[in-house]
Amino acid sequence: MKNIIRYDGIICLVLLMTGVSCNKGELPVLTTSDITKITTTSAVTGGNIISDGGSTITARGVCYNTSGNPTIANTRTLDGTGSGSFTSDLSLLVPGTYYTVRAYATNSAGTAYGNEVSFVTSKIITGTVDDIEGNSYRTVTIGNQVWMAENLKTTRFNDGTEIPLVSGNTEWKSLNTPGYCWYNNDEAANKPVYGALYNWYAVASGKLCPAGWRIPSNDQWKTLTTFLGGEYLAGDKLKEEGSEHWKHFNDKSTNESGFTALPGGSRIDGSYVLIGEMGAWWASTPFSEEEAYLRELDDFVTEVLSGYLNKKYGFSVRCIKNN
Repeated sequence: MKNIIRYDGIICLVLLMTGVSCNKGELPVLTTSDITKITTTSAVTGGNIISDGGSTITARGVCYNTSGNPTIANTRTLDGTGSGSFTSDLSLLVPGTYYTVRAYATNSAGTAYGNEVSFVTSKIITGTVDDIEGNSYRTVTIGNQVWMAENLKTTRFNDGTEIPLVSGNTEWKSLNTPGYCWYNNDEAANKPVYGALYNWYAVASGKLCPAGWRIPSNDQWKTLTTFLGGEYLAGDKLKEEGSEHWKHFNDKSTNESGFTALPGGSRIDGSYVLIGEMGAWWASTPFSEEEAYLRELDDFVTEVLSGYLNKKYGFSVRCIKNN
C-alpha cells in the first residue's frame, strides 16, 4: 500500500511496506554578490545560486544586520524563486553604518547561505569648517570621528603667521623647518582640488588646523580604518569614486565613508611625483628623529598603506575634530 504525503510543496511517496521515507535532497550552494551603488540609505547586492541541491528553490534573497553572521531571522529581501543569479535592492538603511550581508536560498532541505560581505553606508556631510584664511572644507562623520572631507590648503598657521612657501627643489630637500608647496608649483591647477603639500615640520607646529581641530595621530588613523573593516579593506571605502581624478580607477572604490580621498601626489627629495596615482596624508605621530607616520592610498591597491617616511617629504593633510 502507498500513501502520498506532501512536504514543502514536494510530493513524496512513502513505501509503508518497506519503510522508505522521502528524500528531501541537499541544501543549495550559492555565493553573495559584491555591494554596489552605495548611498546614505541604500545599496545593491544579490547572489548566484550555483546548485539547487536537487529540489526547487522556493525562496531567495539576501539577509543583513549590523553585527555579523546574518540569517533569515534578521532583515531580508525576497527576490523570487529558482536557481541562477538575482539582484537585491537594500533600502531604508542608516547613514554611516556598517552592515554585513549574506545571500540565502531555501529548498525542501532547508536554507543555505552564501559568503558574508560587508559595507558602510555613506555618511551625510555633517557641515563645514573654515581655516584662518577663510577656505571652507566639507566635513563628514565616520564612526565617532569627524573628519575634513577635503585636503587642507591653508598658507597660514591658525595664529595668522605665514607658512613659508618653498618652490625650489634643492631648498625643499634640505628644509628642516615648516614649509608648504603646490604640486608642480601650480597653485591655480592644484590648490582647488588637491590642496597643498606640507612637510612634517609644519604638521609638528600644532598650528596647521583650524581651532578645535588637529592633525590625526597614528592611533586616530587606526580607529578610522578599523571602523571601515581594517586596513586591507578600507582603501576602496575612502577613495573618491570614479576616474575624474584617479588615473587608474579601481571599479570597487565606493567612497562609502564620504572621506573622498584624492590622489594629490607627493614631494620626495624635492621632486613632485605620482599625482593622479597616489595620495598620502601625515599623522601627527613621529616615528624617529628623522621620520614620522603617514597613510597612503594607491590607485590599484585596496589596502590603506601605513608606515613612516622622512619628515622632509611633502604630503597632503586632513584634519580631525577634537573630541
